[in-house]
Amino acid sequence: MNSKKLAFTGYGLLLLGLIVAPFFGAYPVFVMKLMCFALFASAFNLLLGYTGLLSFGHAAFLGGAAYVAGYSIKAWAFTPELGLILGTLAGAFIGLVAGWLAIRRQGIYFSMITLALAQMLFFVFLQAKFTGGEDGLQGVPRGKLFGVIDLSSDLTMYYVALVIVALAFLLIVRTVHSPFGQVLKAIKENEPRAISLGYDVHRFKLLAFVLSAALTGLAGALKTVVLGFATLSDAHWTTSGHVILMTLMGGLGTLSGPIVGSAVVVALENKIGDFGSFLAKLTGVEWFSTLGESVTIVTGLIFVICVLAFRRGIMGEIIAWLTRRKNGTA
Repeated sequence: MNSKKLAFTGYGLLLLGLIVAPFFGAYPVFVMKLMCFALFASAFNLLLGYTGLLSFGHAAFLGGAAYVAGYSIKAWAFTPELGLILGTLAGAFIGLVAGWLAIRRQGIYFSMITLALAQMLFFVFLQAKFTGGEDGLQGVPRGKLFGVIDLSSDLTMYYVALVIVALAFLLIVRTVHSPFGQVLKAIKENEPRAISLGYDVHRFKLLAFVLSAALTGLAGALKTVVLGFATLSDAHWTTSGHVILMTLMGGLGTLSGPIVGSAVVVALENKIGDFGSFLAKLTGVEWFSTLGESVTIVTGLIFVICVLAFRRGIMGEIIAWLTRRKNGTA
């Protein structure tokens, strides 16, 4: 079985698993949250993994779109599809402004500019009245999709979210394998050579940045519709750190890596407290019961272990092993 057929089979099984998951005890809201973060990480990977641009400010697009979508639905009585579109456009617009300023620099300077702009936006959200400040934007109704499909049911919302995320992921796959995606890879591998071939590198970088920001905005807007609120944590710099962690842990520059990485990180954040309680009962050491309060320490430790054991990320190592096996060198 060649790599394309194997990937197609893997994605098919994943989609099938997600379709039947609610009927096998999976909590729909948790899986929807996981899907939103998987889309977030995949959008970020499009920029870092395939274009070579490390952004420390992607939380600005997630949080900005979350607030815009939530406020338009709650205050302006927009339907959910209009809220999602507006949130996506908000992410794209913020990305256009930030990208236009940031792509003029390279390396750490590019990363620092994105971080500075994101933090500026974070403090705007902190002070703005429409965001609710530290309380966040609460009570966002799901409404009815196209005025017909009632999204108040978690199961209905689940399948709508699944369709949206699946279509967005297909767009990412199509982008990566398109001539545009090949140019992005060329820029990452050897930017001076791409320039010498006549490509407008700045324009391609900006397009990639805006596309990544728009898809991140879609993830943020969808997350608000699913959960019914948007908070400052969506726009905080730690969220940008989380998406970097998800991407590197899963496998940089792979399509499946961000999905796996986001699943690992989100599952850890939600289950580490239960695991700590289990260890406390098993060993009699009460310290383990406080693991839930130290989730960043635990995830950081696991990240270090993954980096040492899987230098290409989880899926990166698996793909490399399959390649060696195919070539008879495993």
